[in-house]
Amino acid sequence: MLYFLSLLSDQFHALNIIRYITARSGGAVLTALLISFACGPRLIAWLRSTQGDGQPIRDDGPQTHLLRKKGTPTMGGLLILLALSVSTLLWADLANPYVWIVLAVTVSFGLIGFLDDYRKLTQRSHYGLPGRLKLVIEILLAVAACIALAFLMPQPLANSLAVPFFKNALFNFGWFFPIFGLFVIAGASNAVNLTDGLDGLAIGPAMIAAASFAFITYLVGNAVYANYLQLHHVARADELMVFCGAMVGASLGFLWFNAPPASVFMGDTGSLAIGAALGTISIIDKHELVLAIIGGLFVLEAISVIVQVGSFKMTGRRVFRMAPLHHHFEQLGWEESKIVIRFWIIALILAIAGLATLKLR
Repeated sequence: MLYFLSLLSDQFHALNIIRYITARSGGAVLTALLISFACGPRLIAWLRSTQGDGQPIRDDGPQTHLLRKKGTPTMGGLLILLALSVSTLLWADLANPYVWIVLAVTVSFGLIGFLDDYRKLTQRSHYGLPGRLKLVIEILLAVAACIALAFLMPQPLANSLAVPFFKNALFNFGWFFPIFGLFVIAGASNAVNLTDGLDGLAIGPAMIAAASFAFITYLVGNAVYANYLQLHHVARADELMVFCGAMVGASLGFLWFNAPPASVFMGDTGSLAIGAALGTISIIDKHELVLAIIGGLFVLEAISVIVQVGSFKMTGRRVFRMAPLHHHFEQLGWEESKIVIRFWIIALILAIAGLATLKLR
């Protein structure tokens, strides 16, 4: 919204800075951070007063959680969505359709998570919305987003998958691309959700991924840099750098309250929204496979669950002591803080590896 003030830059030269995406992205980071600090304590107090015993803790999970995490409120993702949405609306160019699509997907998946968290709280159970219903809604939202992007993006990029390391490699899926896209969006959403099991565990890598895609988005949307790095140029996609900046600020602000011992959990409200946002941005940037590298920690957590369930159903044996993967290390006796910090380090290494693909073409 503040972007439109740049139209007055001829009369007020100081407003010319708003024209620059980098300046507005920095403003989005600070705005989201300040909103988080200002609204966080009140929101957490309200969640605590309305939720009573807080988020239901699974009886079959690590026993330490029953003592340490009982009574902690959930739905902290509302703070992320508030800071992210307001900051984006303030600093982004609202005439850019990509901004609205990503924001709509983020809020919609956040609403699914909110309903899931609300059902868990009202029924005092770790079971939320029925799995099939939840999956159907996610599929419909993801397919709708992919169809909208197919009409907006230039051909042949709209329905194609770009491959890292190869400058001209494009695999055109045609009208089957929305099916691939739903796996990216819904898969990323649920992978982040599975990672959210320890204080600060999911929000740290999410912040790293958002910062990485802020950089990627800027390069892809800039014709000069895209041509130099031999990336597929997507006109106007660079405006999503503002959204990514807002996500970094909102994540950093939430981490202030989610750091061990957490004052609030993000819940499905936050994790589903963050993953869906990253998935949608990767589709616009044509870096879906790079998301699997940068967000490799989320991928590992999801794979650990798939392997655990598949192994138990086929052989009756478990590969890990407990899934997702971070619970396996808890059962090995690792301290929660050690797991979180080491997983952050892995996420940072994977982000560097993903960004390295920009040059290796």
